[in-house]
Amino acid sequence: MKVLKTKVFAKWAKKNKVSDTMLSDSVDEIIAGNYEANLGGGIIKKRVANKGRGKRGSARTIVALKRGTNCFFIYGFEKNAKSNISDAEEKALKIMAKSLFEYTDKELLNFIKQGKLIEVNHDKK
Repeated sequence: MKVLKTKVFAKWAKKNKVSDTMLSDSVDEIIAGNYEANLGGGIIKKRVANKGRGKRGSARTIVALKRGTNCFFIYGFEKNAKSNISDAEEKALKIMAKSLFEYTDKELLNFIKQGKLIEVNHDKK
């Protein structure tokens, strides 16, 4: 399983000091069933700690994950800036997730080469 982040998410993560290590740890937690909400359509809401702060008051991420496929970090927001995503945002994120799940490995590699997707190092521990 590849762990990928969109270019927009990567920019948000850098600005908010959310490291790839934190994202990789979050994927392990999600796989273990530890996440805040399953929004359906392969969309999961997961808390992620910002550098220097715990998970409770930090960032929320929206992850597209379908068992047996790749994991995509597609959206992030600070809890102090916004309490949750809107219904319209949720709908758009589900459409985006569906599209991401349909790409072949070859297409995903091409997006990585183009810089549209960035791979997160998620080696098995």
